Amino acid sequence: MTETATTILLVEDDPDIRDLLVEFLGREGFAVQAADGGAAMDRILATGRPDLVILDLMLPGEDGLSICRRLRQGTATTSHLPILMLTAKTAEIDRVVGLELGADDYLGKPFSPRELLARIRAILRRVRAVPAAVPGAAEPPRRRKRVEGVVVDLDARTVDAADGARIALTSAEFDLLGCFLDRPRRVLSRDQLLDWTRGRTHVEPFDRTIDVAVSRLRTRLAQAAPALGARITTVRNVGYLFAGEVEDLG
Repeated sequence: MTETATTILLVEDDPDIRDLLVEFLGREGFAVQAADGGAAMDRILATGRPDLVILDLMLPGEDGLSICRRLRQGTATTSHLPILMLTAKTAEIDRVVGLELGADDYLGKPFSPRELLARIRAILRRVRAVPAAVPGAAEPPRRRKRVEGVVVDLDARTVDAADGARIALTSAEFDLLGCFLDRPRRVLSRDQLLDWTRGRTHVEPFDRTIDVAVSRLRTRLAQAAPALGARITTVRNVGYLFAGEVEDLG
């Protein structure tokens, strides 16, 4: 099944890599828009919203980290865009900084095009994890939960504070919150959280992805719903625990 309706914005300054990926992803059924840097990316975003951004870390002028930060702090059109970051740097700190700025996933260069494709599809599955409507079928029950006055709609992928204000989370942060709310008062290991949120595409023996994601989620919630963020606790040498009472609203 091809993904003809899916648009990918590729921000990569190396023309050889850019052309190769445009051709490869096009063969896989994606519509690809290519940019060689932040200015070209902005011109594309001014005309529409892609489904996913592939963003190289090392770009001339404005680098990928700055662009990632700017997208996350931008308008409603860009702040929720899934971002897959490409990096030729091998140091863990470079990957961690990208995740802390809001990238949904990262992939180190050199990489296999098939691995890139797997990462793209995993991100899109998480973002689109909403049951499809079947004509003539009964409306499926809504998956809505309330905790500490915050209402989380797992199908619509929205989070509303007690005062009704919408809390903006990235797709990775929302996936992680959903895992905690589906399994309250259970100690969840890092491996389990990686499996449930990222499809186990990571192979590093010790991956800090989940630690960074939990830290970002706590920080984001602390700004709008401090009591909710405080319910995510660390279990030393094991993983994390969501200690709140979760009410199913249906």
